[in-house]
Order: sequence, then C-alpha cells, then structure tokens
Amino acid sequence: MTVPDEGRITIARVEALPVAPRWLFVRIETSDGLVGWGEASLEGYADVVAAAVEQFAGYLVGKDPMRIEDHWQVLTKSQFYRGGPVLSSAVSGIDQALWDLAGRRAGVPVHELLGGAVRDRIRAYGWVGGDDPSQVADHISAQVEVGLTAVKMNASGRMSRNGSVAELDGVVARVASAREVLGPDRDVAVDLHGRFTLATARRLAPLLEPLHPFFLEEPVVPENTHVIERMVDTTSIPIATGERLYSRQEFLPVLRAGVAIVQPDLSHAGGISEVRRIAALAEAHDAMIAPHCPLGPIALAACLQVAFTTPNHLIQEQSIGIHYNKGAEVLDYVMDTEPLKFVDGCFERLTGPGLGIEIDESAVRDAARRWKTWQNPIWRHADGSLAEW
Repeated sequence: MTVPDEGRITIARVEALPVAPRWLFVRIETSDGLVGWGEASLEGYADVVAAAVEQFAGYLVGKDPMRIEDHWQVLTKSQFYRGGPVLSSAVSGIDQALWDLAGRRAGVPVHELLGGAVRDRIRAYGWVGGDDPSQVADHISAQVEVGLTAVKMNASGRMSRNGSVAELDGVVARVASAREVLGPDRDVAVDLHGRFTLATARRLAPLLEPLHPFFLEEPVVPENTHVIERMVDTTSIPIATGERLYSRQEFLPVLRAGVAIVQPDLSHAGGISEVRRIAALAEAHDAMIAPHCPLGPIALAACLQVAFTTPNHLIQEQSIGIHYNKGAEVLDYVMDTEPLKFVDGCFERLTGPGLGIEIDESAVRDAARRWKTWQNPIWRHADGSLAEW
C-alpha cells in the first residue's frame, strides 16, 4: 500500500515479502525514501501473516514512523479480537522495521535508543541434527570448528506417548555423545520440542542430569504450561520455554512456575518492544532470556539489538548454516556478512545504524518472486494418530 508524500515524513509504503526457506520480511518505506526492515516469519504461515501485514498497512500508511509505541498499542489492542501467533507475528515484523527506521534516522544502532549496551559481545549457539550418536558427534564437531561454544539438539524424533525404554535410552546416548565431543567447557542444550508428555519428560530428566545439559527446552506443549511447575520441581536442570508464547501475559504463568529461561521469539512475540518488556518481567522472577531464532538475518539482528541492552540475556540462538535451511541461508540476504560473523563463539556488538545489517533488496525481491509455501511435516504414531512434530 502506498500514498503520496504530503510534505511531512510519514510511512509511505508497507510490504510483506515471503522468501525461502520459510521466512517473511517486512519492508517499510517513509515518504523521504528511508527504508526499514523487519521479520515476521511464522513458519508454515507466511502467506497468512503477509495478509495481516497488508491489513495493518491500511492503518500505518500516512502515520508518523517515530510513534513506535503508539503504533504497537493500536495494532495489538484497538480491535476486539486480538493476539495469537498470526497477528503477533505481523506486529513483530512491523515493530522491528519501525525500530530499524528510528535507528537509521538517528544514525545509531537500535540498542543505543534502548538505553545503550550492557555488554560488548553475545554468546551464540547453533542447532545440530543427527539421529544416532555418531551423526551427532560429527555435526557438533562441525559447529565447534566454526568457533561455537554451545549447541542445541533435539532430544528425539517422533516420541511415543509414554516413552519406551529404548526411546529414552536413545536420548541419553545422543546427549552423551554430544557431551563427549564438547567436554566440560562447552554446553549442550536439549530440546524436547513439546514431543514428550509430562510423565515421560519427568522420567527422562534424572537420566540426563549426570550429563549436565545447559537447559531442557519445551518439556510440554505450550497449551500445557499450567503443569510445567511439576517439571521444574522434578530436576536440577534449568527448564526453558517460550517460543510459542506471544505476550508478557502468556509468559507470566511460566515465570511464576519457576522456569529458569524464557525464549520469546522476536518475530512472534511482539517484536523488539514486547520482548524488552518480557525480559524485564523475567528479570523480576530471577530468570534469564535466550530468544528463539532459527530464522533469518533480520530476526537475528533484532535479537542482538535487544541482547546488547538486556542485563539478563543468557545466549542467542541462530541458524547460520543450520541443517534444515533449504533453498537459502541466513547470510544470503545481507550485503555485508561481517557484522554477523562469529568471534570466539560470539557476535560482536553491532555498530551500524538501525538493526545493524544491510539487506540485499534485490536478492529479497528475487526470492519473493520465486516463493513457494513451506509447511512442517505431519507425523503420525504407529496406530495412525497424529504425533507432535
């Protein structure tokens, strides 16, 4: 949607651009030609979120781009029906793009607008695949070779409802293989991905304690966070959750339940504006944040801007070179990869204006023209019933 310039700086154009492998970028242009980028990637629903961005554009075009908080309030609260992953992701991408514009207008990185940096580098971790211990070892070795000091792995593939002895032994064997490669000075986080029942997760946790996982992620599906306190009380391993929670109100019960680490996704949970509030809420509950981000470069840059200014930030997920990116990689859409390179397993403080990266618009538009909808696979149990992916 576009309107002519009326002599003051306003939002002139809002676009949603879906790109491989499964991401959605948001481009906002002002009446004086300045461009800001955000990422509204909601895996499997890019086309639906794009429609929401287009609807929000009807409100935004013609407005002052600097009124970021007011726009956030209107987009999240002005309608009777609100919230949920689709609308929250659309708002997230818009919010990131507006902060990018604000930083570019001021000529400073976003973290300076948020109060300034509290650290100079951000520790990162990478995902590893592998169905058997030897594969896990090989994949982790590759991550160590690029300098990472922490990795995350799925505990399992499809998990039966009550977790057989063989399945639980397989989880332990894979994590043990990871620990052998990493040694005592590097970390492995274990993602249960909501595939386990509470009972099975409670059986597994004591078996993993001798291997000292960095954290256990999403031991129950988000619909069942009302029972997550029972998981917290089961184990000394820090419990993490939150990639499928979309507001500070949804994070409050899990923080009260005692989770150690919350994982808001800046492309799902209201963007920079809301994740800053979630981080403050977590700090009040003696919890840390480790934002979820197996996404594209814009989401990663937004995460880093928050991380540099957030005292209780723990570690940053990223998907550079991740095994399941098909058709494009994170760095394919940036003009200069230097700001996102690893230095001793960390990202150095971003110093460029806005989100601190320069997007290759021609690459984005070319990818958008070739867009094909992505959806996650559908898994079934041996009896034919639906299994958690």
